[in-house]
Amino acid sequence: MKKSALILIETQNEWMHGNGKLFKLLVEDREMMYESISNITKVLDFARKNNIEAIHVGLRFQKGYPELANGKSGLRKAIPNARTFLIDGFGSQFYETVKPTENEFIVTGRIGASGFTGSNLDAYLRNNKIENLYLVGYATHVCVESTLRDAHDKGYNTFLISDATSAFSRKQQDYVLNEIVHHFGEHLTTEEFTNE
Repeated sequence: MKKSALILIETQNEWMHGNGKLFKLLVEDREMMYESISNITKVLDFARKNNIEAIHVGLRFQKGYPELANGKSGLRKAIPNARTFLIDGFGSQFYETVKPTENEFIVTGRIGASGFTGSNLDAYLRNNKIENLYLVGYATHVCVESTLRDAHDKGYNTFLISDATSAFSRKQQDYVLNEIVHHFGEHLTTEEFTNE
C-alpha cells in the first residue's frame, strides 16, 4: 500500500444525504447507493488505520457559477440549472460519516467531471510521490469514470472500488464495471481492498 491514496469523489451531501438534490432527483437504485455509503465509510476507516492517504475531491462553485461560464450543454449547463454544489450550500458539504480530518488533503479548484480538471490534485499526488489511486464516490458513470480515465492517462495505477461507488442505476454501474474499467485500470470490492 506504499505510495497509495484513497480518492473520495464527491462524497458530499448532494449525493449521500437523503435531502441532497442529486440523491432525490437522480438516484434510482437506492439500495446500491446505501451500500456504497456504508462501504465508503468502511474503506475510509481502513485507509486511516493503515496509513493510506485519504484525499477528498469535492465540487464547490461560487455564487452564480462563474467558473462554468454560461455552459450551453452537459454538466456545465446542468449544475447551474439545478443549483447544486454552491460553495456555502448544504449539498456541497462533506457527508457526516466521511468528513475529512484535519490532516487529510482537500482538493481545490476543480471545475470539471474529472477530479483533475482545474484542480491541484495532480500536483499534490506527484509532489507526494503517490502512484496508486483507489477511487470511491459518485457518480460511477460520470465523475468517477472521468477521474479514472484521466488518472490512467496521467500515468497513475488506478483502481475503482466497485461497491464503494454508485451510478444512478444498476445498468449504468454494471456497464462501467464490465465495459469501461479494464481499459483504464482495475476494479475490486471493499472486502478485497480491506484484505489486501
